[in-house]
Amino acid sequence: MTAQNAVADQTVKGVIARAKGEPVELVDVVVPAPGDNDVIVKIQACGVCHTDLAYRDGGISDDYPFLLGHEAAGVVEAVGERVSHVEPGDYVVLNWRAVCGECRACRKGEPKYCFNTHNASKKMTLAEDGTELEAALGIGAFIEKTIVHEGQCTKVNNAEDPAVAGLLGCGIMAGLGATINTGEVKRGESVAVIGVGGVGMAAVAGASLAGATPVIAIDVSDAKLQRAKEEFGATHTINSKDLSDDELIEKVQKLTGGFGVDVVVDAVGVPATYKQAFYLRDLAGRVVLVGVPTPDMKLELPLLDVFGRGGSLKSSWYGDCLPERDFPMYVDLHLEGRFPLDRFVDERIELEGVEQAFETMKAGKVLRSVVEFKAE
Repeated sequence: MTAQNAVADQTVKGVIARAKGEPVELVDVVVPAPGDNDVIVKIQACGVCHTDLAYRDGGISDDYPFLLGHEAAGVVEAVGERVSHVEPGDYVVLNWRAVCGECRACRKGEPKYCFNTHNASKKMTLAEDGTELEAALGIGAFIEKTIVHEGQCTKVNNAEDPAVAGLLGCGIMAGLGATINTGEVKRGESVAVIGVGGVGMAAVAGASLAGATPVIAIDVSDAKLQRAKEEFGATHTINSKDLSDDELIEKVQKLTGGFGVDVVVDAVGVPATYKQAFYLRDLAGRVVLVGVPTPDMKLELPLLDVFGRGGSLKSSWYGDCLPERDFPMYVDLHLEGRFPLDRFVDERIELEGVEQAFETMKAGKVLRSVVEFKAE
């Protein structure tokens, strides 16, 4: 690309977390002109993710202030001089796995574990005093325009609704990938998913897409379980609220010929649900942890059981996805009517509504709230 695409610094509105646990603020943010490999993206929509709440509440780091938002879709506005991956006018979903191609993971042919993913070369700053902002997951998309590395831009079919496409940027891809990429679910295998919030519901949908049967959704909310069955492909549901672990295991075994499932996805990520996942599977079954634990959590399992049950215990980072491969595919599957990506969008809000969306999310009332930006 040529220098004629470059722009001067711009001041736009964005949502920041200034201090731990404090309400977010809508402020003026300076977006710098792009560096050589940077891209300015005009954001059209951005999902409200639990990770953004974790940033606000100090669960990620204490490098305040944070520019929140990362599940975003938009249009490339300007590019740096050396950008070759995208050009102005391209419709993109932003990702936080811009693989470097050079680290030890990439060189081993495992770019899904890239240890050195690219981010923009410049920081966005507060207009009020020039303070540098830490962008959530290297993106920062609760803002009218953001700056990212070109590798963080994945082109998808521009027929897709931005509010729908952007969700692939994090949580929905994490759940999908937990079953399809990490769990390697095969047609006819049995799957159980513990916790059917946004990520878990995507895991259910991914299992259904992969041809699993049965697909068992487990949660403490009847409303979520009903949606899992009616909208996302669960064949069976279990409300575990008043069940002991043994009772839950018995119910799952009754649905699987007395054996347990081939793959269990733990989309909650606490020791109690992980232990359930460990024992809900068949011998040589797979456990996939995609729910994110907190640093203080400890897990204790009998080592003999770990040995005796066999199988594999896996963690799923970002659904072990490759954005350039996966994002366009799932957008196309949705546009073809083969994947219910749009059903994850429960409400559309304005940028000023992010703080309230956090409360709605914590109350378990939505799979996703999505910020939509008004067209100029």
